[in-house]
Amino acid sequence: MGRTNLFECPKCGYRAKVAGGASDGVRFTVQTIQCFECRELHDAVTSLKVAIPRLSDTSAGVQLKGRPKPIKDPPPFAAVLNSLPLPARTRTRWQKFKAVCPVSPWHRIREWNQPGKCPRCGIFLEGNAIPFRIWE
Repeated sequence: MGRTNLFECPKCGYRAKVAGGASDGVRFTVQTIQCFECRELHDAVTSLKVAIPRLSDTSAGVQLKGRPKPIKDPPPFAAVLNSLPLPARTRTRWQKFKAVCPVSPWHRIREWNQPGKCPRCGIFLEGNAIPFRIWE
């Protein structure tokens, strides 16, 4: 079960609602990143549970039903969080992604873990004791 916490900077007033590091859920995992161009903290999806396409029998052999479209870019955290779960009888696999900035994949990033510094002024951020959101 993943958690989203509220982090605040006592000096500049910057606020971020992020996991504060690596966080695992039932359907996906996220890692908090610091973007140097945006000067903000984001939660980047690092792995996602995706459906495996069904097989169909043909006279020539076994073929995939439909064309599977692999996901190349990681979906935004908000889109994955608000998506419906896969049906219970669907076969799934974990697809891993490289952590990228959700604003632009060309931005320079680094992993951010609690306790960490403010991306704007460099003072350590203060995290709340109670999670802002608990997600699966």
